Amino acid sequence: MLWEWLVMPQGLKNTPATFNRCVTHLLRSVRDFAPSYFDDVFIHSRAVDEKSEVEMHKEPLRRLFALMRKHKLYANLKKCIFGASEIPVLGCLVGKNGVRPDPGKVSVINEWPTPSNVKELRQFLGLATYLCKYVSNYAGKIRPLSQLLKKDAAWVWTADCQQAFDAVKQGLTEAPILAVADQDRPFHVVCDASDFAI
Repeated sequence: MLWEWLVMPQGLKNTPATFNRCVTHLLRSVRDFAPSYFDDVFIHSRAVDEKSEVEMHKEPLRRLFALMRKHKLYANLKKCIFGASEIPVLGCLVGKNGVRPDPGKVSVINEWPTPSNVKELRQFLGLATYLCKYVSNYAGKIRPLSQLLKKDAAWVWTADCQQAFDAVKQGLTEAPILAVADQDRPFHVVCDASDFAI
């Protein structure tokens, strides 16, 4: 007797990569307006001419659903979000104005107590580093904190450490909205280099 999986089994170490490759391959014809990340598909559209955003959004949805039906891919309607102006994606909120950090994650960082040991500092930096693209000169700001993580470094929470800790919190509170690049406008690439940060 021969057994065949009807769904992807849990627990195999290559399951996520195999599934992601399969979905990416099957949906490649719609990736211009419906990029995928593992089992999440994000459809975006813009209002053009005299059509509304809703009218413009219907055609990409139809194309995606037809493709999913053809390849026997199924969506859980309870997890679907339709017609939203902003959606949560990997800890950020993506909308027509750009990308911004999830306010829930920012509030967790802002309420974080001052670390009292290396383990607590690593936990804080782990979450803060996830959102570091929103903080100007992040690597430079956390330098005093990074020094505490070095092997055989004594745990001494200095005024510089507290200032760096507060600067990261402040930077996320004032985080900019990262806008989608306008390909019709000129780009200026600015790089700041130093001995300890980029």
